Amino acid sequence: MGLQNAKPSRKGANILMLGLDSAGKSMLLYKLRYKDAFITMPTIGFNVDMMEARKDFTLTFWDVGGQKKMRELWSNFLEDAGGLLYVVDSSDKRRLEESRREFELLLKNESIKNVPVVVLANKQDLPGALNAEEITRKLKMKKYCSDRNWYVQPCCAITGEGLAEALQMVTTFARQYKKSKETFITLKEL
Repeated sequence: MGLQNAKPSRKGANILMLGLDSAGKSMLLYKLRYKDAFITMPTIGFNVDMMEARKDFTLTFWDVGGQKKMRELWSNFLEDAGGLLYVVDSSDKRRLEESRREFELLLKNESIKNVPVVVLANKQDLPGALNAEEITRKLKMKKYCSDRNWYVQPCCAITGEGLAEALQMVTTFARQYKKSKETFITLKEL
């Protein structure tokens, strides 16, 4: 289990897509990939999808189920992650605290120390959805992500709004992270 067996090509990165069940992860992945919104079933296990982000850079998305039982397995996927896409349902204020707790636990894991994070504040089309600034505050981004690149992108899986920007951000962060890691490895070998 985990990403160890799925080494990305030299010119690519594994991107982990996590978040509570019903946050919209699979729907977002389909929208990114096919520009269509599919009706998705809850993900039991995980979906994997590869996408050429730029001519010379491939992203492999690991969309892992967010049910309570699945969350216990999240840590198995963290190794070799080049970026984390954390999806929140911006309109579900009731579960935002639960989402924040899971997020905090994730970020404390040594395996993803310094790994860049893009939070997708999904379901912006719904009434009362919190904006990027409010999500930033609720998830305590400045506190938990002080050791890494991070960004909060408002989006909507149904319209696809905000997804191009999110993809661009993830790609940029993943490339920078990969470069910094390669530099570090080279220095260690000296």
